[in-house]
Parts: sequence; C-alpha cells; structure tokens
Amino acid sequence: MFHPQGPTFWELARQALSSTERGYDLLAPKFDYTPFRTPPEVLNVVSTQLANGPPIETALDICCGTGAAMEMLRPLVSQQLVGLDRSQGMLGVAQGSMAATPSPAAVRFVRGEALRLPFGDQFDLAVCFGALGHILPRDEPTFVREIHRILRPGGRFVFVTSTMPSRLSLVYWAARSFNFAMHVRNLLIRPPFIMYYLTFLLPECDELLTKSGFDVKINNRLWHGPLSPLQLVIATKRPS
Repeated sequence: MFHPQGPTFWELARQALSSTERGYDLLAPKFDYTPFRTPPEVLNVVSTQLANGPPIETALDICCGTGAAMEMLRPLVSQQLVGLDRSQGMLGVAQGSMAATPSPAAVRFVRGEALRLPFGDQFDLAVCFGALGHILPRDEPTFVREIHRILRPGGRFVFVTSTMPSRLSLVYWAARSFNFAMHVRNLLIRPPFIMYYLTFLLPECDELLTKSGFDVKINNRLWHGPLSPLQLVIATKRPS
C-alpha cells in the first residue's frame, strides 16, 4: 500500500488494532514509505524560516518518529540535537538514518512521553511535526506546559497546523469519519490507539500558548497548492 516497499492493508490493520506504542513499533520499518512521514516540502520551508532566526545551540524533536525533522534540523543546531519518541522501533530507524551523515551537533535519542518530558530547561528550540494528533484535547494544556518548562527563556516551540476546514469540504468529512472510526475502535478495543485529526488547530492553540507564557507568531502563505492551508507557528517563551 502507498509504495511497493510500504505496509500492506493487513499490516496497517494490525497496527491500528495495537496500542499506540506497539502500532508504531510494527510500522517503523516501513513508515518512511507511507504518506504519514512529514513531507520535505513542509520541512524545507520550516528550515528556511529557522535559518533566518536566532542561532540554535540545543534542539528537541518531540515525537521524532523516524527522524524526518531531525534530518532537517541537523545542520542548524550547533551543540545538541535530541529526538524523543515513545516507540523504540521508530527511534531505532531514526538512529540508523542519522548515523549515516556527520553532524555539527551531538545527536541522541530518548524514549519517553510527550506529556512527561525527561528534561530540564535546556533547549533553545522544540519542534513537533505530524504528531499533534496523538495529544488528546484534554492533555493539550499539559503538553504545552511541558514544552514551556524545558525551553530556556527566549526558546521557541515551532510546529505546523491550520484552521478548521470548511464543513462543506471533503477534508473535513474525511477527518471526521476517521476520528469517528478511531473513537469506536477505542471504545471496543484496549489498549487504545490515540490518533485523531483536526486537533491543536488555530486559533485555539494560539490562545492556549499565549496563556501558558508564550508570545506567538503565525506565518501563513508559506505553502501553495494542497499545502496552502498550513500555517507555521513560532511560539517564543517569555522571559521569567
């Protein structure tokens, strides 16, 4: 499915019937051959925006998966680049791909939870791409507080999101149908697989970040065509 080297329908079904962690362990070897990997068209624009900003000594990729964003960040970070994910399988693939190319920064991988980040206030930059749907709405305040806690004053949290699509659009109803199926699956099968669309959208996430101690800048019109709804959010931690 998706690509000759990608997962089959039955492999995806097996993943969906597993827990979130186990599902991604199963998918990890073929993840990069699916549409779920953050596309380079998105990351290239983010890279340009970050390169034009303050220097980055230390950076954290939250829910790093197989390392697409880490590959983008590597030439921008001077001292330490950390990838965090709850799936050991995804971390293993990321570590293998990152080992092939030298980096100006020390690169390390940590198995951990986005809602309990195992770090102090040591990062200039935190990013999260393609994984915000794994954060339930009720957990979003905790997620934002954790990111605020591990950033230095002036540190930035950078991610891509959008506004709610029109209820007349195919995108809206496809996402709602997927979410309904996941809610039913999680009612019937334990442990749950947490992944939903239309989450952490603007303007709600802007309001949450502002209340949590960030100054928020929203960059739109950076992408074109099918990616045009995307907006780049740069949330900067206010000095104490």
